[in-house]
Amino acid sequence: MTINRWHLLVSGKVQGVYYRASTEQKARELGLTGWVRNLPDGRVEIVAEGEPLQLKALHEWCHEGPERAVVDEVATQELPATQEFTDFRTTH
Repeated sequence: MTINRWHLLVSGKVQGVYYRASTEQKARELGLTGWVRNLPDGRVEIVAEGEPLQLKALHEWCHEGPERAVVDEVATQELPATQEFTDFRTTH
């Protein structure tokens, strides 16, 4: 089993629309670990670890997000996995 780590920065109308909570729910459904948080500049930051197909599914979901979100861009960076996480959480 190959574990990868992706760092995603989501831009658009993604704060105040339940983007973080919805991301946490989706990531948990996919069996990913990591975290999601709001950034002061209005973007949402996600660090997720898991199998490549799971990460791709999260990435695709991030382009839509929850119903009230309007996503302009999802910038993605692949990094070495650290496997430091035990679950997926919303952080501040």
